[in-house]
Amino acid sequence: MRDTPKTLQQAIRYFSNEQVCIDTIAELRWPNGPVCPKCHHTEHYYLATQKRWKCKKCSKQFSVKLGTIFEDSPIPLDKWLAALWMLVNCKNGISSYEVGRDLGITQKSAWFVLHRLRLALQNGSVMKVGGAGTEVEVDETFIGGKARNMHHGSARRNRLNQTGVTGKTAIVGLLERGGEVRAAVVPTRRKRDLQGHIKDNVNTGALLYTDAFMSYMGLDEAGYIHKVIDHAERYVDGRVHTNGLENFWSLLKRGVRGTYVNVEPFHLFRYLDEQAWRFNNRATKERPMKDADRFNLALSTIAGKRLTFAEVTGKAGAAEAL
Repeated sequence: MRDTPKTLQQAIRYFSNEQVCIDTIAELRWPNGPVCPKCHHTEHYYLATQKRWKCKKCSKQFSVKLGTIFEDSPIPLDKWLAALWMLVNCKNGISSYEVGRDLGITQKSAWFVLHRLRLALQNGSVMKVGGAGTEVEVDETFIGGKARNMHHGSARRNRLNQTGVTGKTAIVGLLERGGEVRAAVVPTRRKRDLQGHIKDNVNTGALLYTDAFMSYMGLDEAGYIHKVIDHAERYVDGRVHTNGLENFWSLLKRGVRGTYVNVEPFHLFRYLDEQAWRFNNRATKERPMKDADRFNLALSTIAGKRLTFAEVTGKAGAAEAL
């Protein structure tokens, strides 16, 4: 692996050469050398003038973009890689307006670029967390606009007269201590939705720590060791608390409110994936991740993922594609 830059300024200079971008992506995507996406053959020619390979077996040509989130994009790779560097290393995220200004592209293009990059960060793991004796924090929260921040008028008046959760989206989080955090949108905070999500994502035998919300009652009967902390009395009782998830919620909401300002419920799961990825790959004493480490890790996950503009905007054909 070639040396990689350590700061954003170095990254922009380093990736200003298109061939350097191609070589960097190729090394991370194909550690043992390029593989033909069509026939999976490993012998090929490199056409330097066209910056692509030609397979010796099927004679098909392929570029480093083919089969990745970059496919069919007219935006050059140097802008893609700079946007990825900013997304994975900005603690509170980065807005499409800022990316558009910094990279010299339109806000609409920057918005689409960021959504495609978020797809690359999506975990998609079907493996459950936890296990016998493992501690897992579980908590839920809401994402949505605050009535006091709205313009004066009928909409604000109606919101103030409604309950505190009306018009907001419920999300649930799972944090395995010493492991990763997962967050997902749920239809409601009812027992069937919250406990169904827990059963789908946490192995039985785990120690579950939750607050005293009634929807969590009965988890003992499902094969978990359930411990409850009543926030009306205290926030910590020895090992029993949900402060790790509260930390994650604060980071998530700081990004949503301060950076993105307005997130549609249709896209909220993408922002959850983004923040969960950064949280799971943050620098710790046990894992001293650097900016370049996060960038290389994210860049290694670009293959096999595709997101079209019709899908991201929810237009015709999006339902079948998703």
